[in-house]
Amino acid sequence: MDLTFASFSEISEAVKSKKVSAQEVAKHFQTRITTLNPTLNAFTTVNEEALKDAAATDARIAKGEDVGPLAGVPFGIKEMLCTKNLKTTACSKILSNFVPPYDATVVARLKKSGVTVMGKLNQDEFAMGSSNETSYYGVVKNPWDVTRVPGGSSGGSAAAQSARLVAGAIGTDTGGSIRQPASFCGVVGVKPTYGRVSRYGIIAFASSLDQAGPMVSSVKDAALTLEVISGHDPMDSTSSQKRVPAWSKDLSTDMKGLKVGVIKEYLNGGVDADTEKTFNGALEALKKMGAEVVEVSVSMSEFAVPIYYLIATSEASSNLARYDGIRYGYRADFPSLSGVELEDFYGKTRGEGFGSEVKRRIMLGTYCLSSGYYDAYYNKAGQVRRMLTEQYLAAFKSCDVILSPVTASPAFKVGELISDPLTMYLNDIFTTSTNLAGLPGMSVPFGLSSQGLPIGVQVTANHFDEQHMLNVGFALESVSPVKGSKPHVI
Repeated sequence: MDLTFASFSEISEAVKSKKVSAQEVAKHFQTRITTLNPTLNAFTTVNEEALKDAAATDARIAKGEDVGPLAGVPFGIKEMLCTKNLKTTACSKILSNFVPPYDATVVARLKKSGVTVMGKLNQDEFAMGSSNETSYYGVVKNPWDVTRVPGGSSGGSAAAQSARLVAGAIGTDTGGSIRQPASFCGVVGVKPTYGRVSRYGIIAFASSLDQAGPMVSSVKDAALTLEVISGHDPMDSTSSQKRVPAWSKDLSTDMKGLKVGVIKEYLNGGVDADTEKTFNGALEALKKMGAEVVEVSVSMSEFAVPIYYLIATSEASSNLARYDGIRYGYRADFPSLSGVELEDFYGKTRGEGFGSEVKRRIMLGTYCLSSGYYDAYYNKAGQVRRMLTEQYLAAFKSCDVILSPVTASPAFKVGELISDPLTMYLNDIFTTSTNLAGLPGMSVPFGLSSQGLPIGVQVTANHFDEQHMLNVGFALESVSPVKGSKPHVI
């Protein structure tokens, strides 16, 4: 078995049947991390206990214990998720020495299912960015072209998965942070319905939008991971009590009778030729498999990006207020300050601890929440968000899923947009609506640009209808013209 490209089921079954040990699997991927990470910068921390953890899995198998459905599968975890005794920094100076005393629920459930945690994965600082260029630990490189970004904010997860430094990775998605890097790096990325996955132990960016999800190499692996990490958690009052279906067992490529919606407001151009060709190719493929394509209207989607940035920055400014050097985080060298006022202490600590993109969003959010502006900005954005959600719910009365591009173009060059934040924000135009409405969405690789860069298509479904979404992704994957393509760095 070629461990590098083996599926979760292949690795797990081989480990359980003792054809290969969990330790051998972990060693294999440790070697890949050592070899390729200096080029990609996808890992921030390598788990020194990984072999010991894998040995514990082997010992449990030797005793005849049930070690779970993902036995011995090596995973990388995005820096936003707390990992017990393993540094968790959100890729920010202000949390650079934080070692959590507990696991996030997602991590705890992965460990219970038998995975080996290989380490922590790079990201934009506090998940704020669309290119993975704002990390305190430096830029992550795209494995398909190291002069280009991997996307953000889960760029480290996408790059590590694409180059197979791990068999699976976890990302978080606040406005497209799983789907956009998945598209840029040619992997499958899933953002579940809001509430499907517990947020306990995930460092908060925008609490009403954040969701964790898998970034893996196939739709089946995504479904398996989702089954493991989903479900109600008493530690998160926003997590749903809905039953978790066995999505992986019910995957189907039968598209007969399925209605695929296309948002007519998305048909007004604005995407590059390769992206448009990929999207049209995916639509034609679904038609050939028996699906019916219908046009739907979500006119409020044109306001999605400004609504998103009003809500996300407002919630971020509130969530990040705790990092003041007293309650949490890095503390500036206060005795050397000329001033002695508390305001000076906060200013120096937060000024040194946060990067420029985080400061920009905190200032925007604080302004939106300030006295006299709350009703005009945050409250109004919430009202428009509700109208957007109602339009999506109306659209799903005439279709089962909605297909769209993920981004307007393939991965751009490192440094190309970092000084133009407005253009960078507009890159999220196809993904932010899904988070605002709390819908599930996924990116599936379906094309390559003329420069050989991956391009994904986005499948969005109604609340808690992940099965339809995964089935369409599974069908597209089965006929994808780029199936089996590998990044140049491998």
